[in-house]
Amino acid sequence: MDAYVLHGINHFGIESIKNPTPGFGEVVIQVKAAGICGSDIPRIYKTGTYAYPLVPGHEFSGVIIEVGEGVDLSWMGKRVGVSPLIPCKKCILCQKKQYELCQQYGYVGSRADGAFAQYVKVPEWNLMTLPQSVSFEQGAMLEPMAVAVHAMRRCTLKKDEKVAICGLGTIGLLLAMFLHEYGIENITVIGNKNIQKEKILDLGLSEDCWRDARLGDMDEAHLSYEADVFFDCVGSNEVLLQAIHHTTAGGRIVVVGNPASDMMVDRTTYWKILRKQLTVVGTWNSSYTRELTDDWYYVMERLALGIISPQKIISHRMNFESLIQGVELMRDKTQEYIKVMGIFS
Repeated sequence: MDAYVLHGINHFGIESIKNPTPGFGEVVIQVKAAGICGSDIPRIYKTGTYAYPLVPGHEFSGVIIEVGEGVDLSWMGKRVGVSPLIPCKKCILCQKKQYELCQQYGYVGSRADGAFAQYVKVPEWNLMTLPQSVSFEQGAMLEPMAVAVHAMRRCTLKKDEKVAICGLGTIGLLLAMFLHEYGIENITVIGNKNIQKEKILDLGLSEDCWRDARLGDMDEAHLSYEADVFFDCVGSNEVLLQAIHHTTAGGRIVVVGNPASDMMVDRTTYWKILRKQLTVVGTWNSSYTRELTDDWYYVMERLALGIISPQKIISHRMNFESLIQGVELMRDKTQEYIKVMGIFS
């Protein structure tokens, strides 16, 4: 099969490799759609990964074409999305079904071969059936949607609260979509690209909620409000400090974005955490337990009902042969983009 293989930092390209063979409890999926995550770019070009060679890609959907021993044959031909985290199922956190916190996990696309390929092998446990009403590209967005929902559910939200989101990449926009669907009416979104504003309006939010960071709206003089809940979807020191300053007394700050550098809090800002009795909440990955209460089923229920439209944030669609162009576009930032999606035949 053809696959995009990473042999080392900045050593990445398409080549022919052996088709995956399912082991016990595993299936092989023909990939139909695969999203490029922002985390894929440093993995390919800067930080590297855990072992080589590796096929990246952890946001995907497809059709099951082969099942291994111990897998029910009824899976054959089914349309599926896939939770990429493979928990050990043995540690204390796994025993509590907090699989997203497993310390010995595997991960499709970073610790095991992923979906930037014609076929990918995954455990049966990680499969989620796609209803016919859910498209493959929507199925490939289950993972980032579940991450956004997990962040939203990490704090108890009231519908009359003021909520701010800073950082309108894929996760920030999906978070805005779910908050809007949940019924939060007072949402402020802070971005720095024209395409982000376009997508916010496409998702049904009003222009009044938009704040443009390029116009100084991150400065104290311009961002004149206090949020009950502030979602930092950037992961920068500047945004963390602004979140502390612009969250009301007794409010919550949810840190979502992966940090690009060290995070430093000066003494005066630290005092604000104490004096305002702020709660700072971390969020990581998403809950996938195969139960109706987890984040993935929360997302799937809304997809199946047609009440959310995550495909609206897709800015670029690439076929398999041109997927590398999407990766390079995100690396070089030659165009404004949100979600770059590979649509495979």
